[in-house]
Amino acid sequence: EYMGGIPGSKIVKFTMGNPTREFTHTVELISLKAGQIRNNALEAARIAANRVMEPLGRENFFLKIVPFPHQVLREHKRINVAQADRFQEGMKKAYGKPVGTAARMKRGKPILIAKVDKADIDSAKEALKRASDKFPIPCRIFVKQNN
Repeated sequence: EYMGGIPGSKIVKFTMGNPTREFTHTVELISLKAGQIRNNALEAARIAANRVMEPLGRENFFLKIVPFPHQVLREHKRINVAQADRFQEGMKKAYGKPVGTAARMKRGKPILIAKVDKADIDSAKEALKRASDKFPIPCRIFVKQNN
């Protein structure tokens, strides 16, 4: 029994903004616990963060999703009708069908990175705070000055 195929990723872009410019500060969203983040949660976080960062102008920020969702999630299909126990095979050979993908996160690793100038640090913090609300694991925001 093999997996039929891996479902496509829902993440449209992993980098947004201007990747070439040198910015003065880096704002990182760091995971406080190990866990899995589904690809649709990463995409929702990307949209939420990008919405806050867009008013700065595309040349004035750089936003990057760091983890890639490699881990395939499988589910055993259940029947939710009356007297389903007559049709269902139970958990016998319950390998499951692929339903999505997730990124494995370790404690202390960055999930999102935003690079901005000093004037735009508050916008980047707000963007990463909104993004962290989409994740199932607790996160913290760190600001670093670039050399």
